Order: sequence, then structure tokens, then C-alpha cells
Amino acid sequence: MKEVLVVGGAGYIGSHMVKMLSKSGFDVTVFDNLSTGYKSLVKYGKLVVGDLADRPLLEKLFSEHDFQSVIDFAAFSLVGESVSEPAKYYRNNVANTLNLLDVMVQYKVMHLVFSSTAATYGNPAYTPIDEQHQQVPINPYGASKLMVERLLQDYAKAYGLNSVALRYFNACGADPELELGEMHDPETHLIPLVLQAASGRLSSIRIFGQDYPTQDGTCIRDYIHVQDLCSAHQLAMAAMLSGALTGAEYFNLGNGAGFTVQQIINVSKDIVGKDGYTINVQQADRREGDPAELVANSRKIEEILHWKPLYSDIETIIQHAWEWEKRLVGLH
Repeated sequence: MKEVLVVGGAGYIGSHMVKMLSKSGFDVTVFDNLSTGYKSLVKYGKLVVGDLADRPLLEKLFSEHDFQSVIDFAAFSLVGESVSEPAKYYRNNVANTLNLLDVMVQYKVMHLVFSSTAATYGNPAYTPIDEQHQQVPINPYGASKLMVERLLQDYAKAYGLNSVALRYFNACGADPELELGEMHDPETHLIPLVLQAASGRLSSIRIFGQDYPTQDGTCIRDYIHVQDLCSAHQLAMAAMLSGALTGAEYFNLGNGAGFTVQQIINVSKDIVGKDGYTINVQQADRREGDPAELVANSRKIEEILHWKPLYSDIETIIQHAWEWEKRLVGLH
């Protein structure tokens, strides 16, 4: 049975990843400092509570296991916070990741799937965004992720460390079996915020800007189901383990289709309305730095790894998220 280390496996995406790997027959160890993750989401695998800043603990962990691969989700990811607290982001997202890479090389664990982000691209020069788009991040969060991507390229050349960086667009949805879902504090993602306005956890949802050059004036974003994100990670890991992918590779991960904020709200209203709930919507001014449209071109990963989103329609994505929200607040 192959051993996999999932760093940040107590978080939203990481916990779904751990379940998928465990169900596929992998022996999974979760390493998480629980700063944003939850013990309650670690329903599969073995949890080791620790921080990537603690190199002796990392070395002990690697010495006790025969990991073949590492999947790394352990980053801070709030754009606004990265602007106000850049030191926190560079220390955790870059310096601590460097610790992980060095211990991997030390123990000859030479396969890493790295959770990167579309924020490395900055403001889009064109859309859909492909992997050849210039990477000019406009905040410390995106900059920290880009620094690690460059580290991975150098570590591939110097030490033979194989890696796949997956540049996410908007992760969303929940485990269809309702064991896992989104539990951010604070929550910043649109779909759960809209559904919290339906369940009563929020009094309303705000639309920031109604005058963008889109079909209804609201921003367009690319939403990808968390299960589809995880399947891409597993495919990337398998490709490295088989020798099909070597060096430092990178792929976009998106649905390939964009939806406006208003479309998300309209679909959500239809779904929650069937259960007798409503959503109060407030209009607000544009937020600084919000581009009109962010949509991924994911053709590269489709062609090379034969990845295809299983849950590409927005109705299914929101339905899964709503079932999870109902479970969280006791509406089931």
C-alpha cells in the first residue's frame, strides 16, 4: 500500500483529498497545524498535529514513514489578509514550504503535488487564461505561490524533485456523501456566503459592482467542484509515480465555463426555494482589484492527464453545497 503525506489535510480541499486517496487504497497521513483546519474533518487517514516551521518534527515524521508522495495544501490564502500581513504569508507559504521541500529531498521523497492558484497570473490580459499567460501577481498571496512555483523549477533541476503545481480558480461544492464540506472562518467564498444568507447565518449577501462589461453587469468567475480538484491531484500524483511526468510541471484547474455573480445567486435562489428558503440580496460598490472576468483554460491538463470535470454544471455544485450548509446548521 503506497503511503502519501497530505499537508494541510484537515482543511476544506485537503480533507476531501484524504477521503479520495483513502477510498482508493492509499495509506494517508495528515499533517496539519489546525490553524484553519478542523480535527472533525479528518475522517480518514492518521492525523499528526504539527507545523511546517518545525523541521525536527518533519524529519521525525519522514524517518518513521515510507512516503512515496506528498500533496501540499498548507498555505494561507486570504488575499486581503496577505496585503495587511505579508510577513505571515511569506513566512508560512514560502519559508515553511522550503522546509518541506528540503526534508523531502533529504529523505528522497521525490514527488510533490502543490496547491497553487490562479492568483499567480494577476489581472488577466486575456481570458480564458492559459498556462502561457504572464504571471504578474498583484498581492502577496499570489506572489508567495509564484515564489514556490519557481522554487519547484529550481529543485527539479538541482535535486531531481518532481512536482506538479495546480493553479486553482474557485474551489466550491461539497462531498456528495455529505461527510465533508466548506467550513472557513471567516468565510470569503461566494457560494457558501450566498447559502449562509439562505440558511439564516447571514442576514443578506452583497453583490460588489453591477456595472462590469458582462451580460448582467456582475463579475464572471470559474467555479470548480472540490471533488474534481481532488481527482486532478490524484491523476497528477499517479503520473509522477508511473514516471509519465517528471520535472516541474504545472496546470490550470478550472471548469472552463464562467458564471456571473448574479447567475450564482439566481441558481441558488431556485435551489433553496424548493426547501422554502429565500435570499436577501444587497447591492454594493465595486471592490478594488476585482477583474470583470476570470475563467480558466484547462485544456492542458485535459490533454496530458485526461482529466475531465465530473461536476461541471453549476446547479449540481450549488446543490451539494446547500446540502452541506443545511447539515451544518441542522436544517436536515
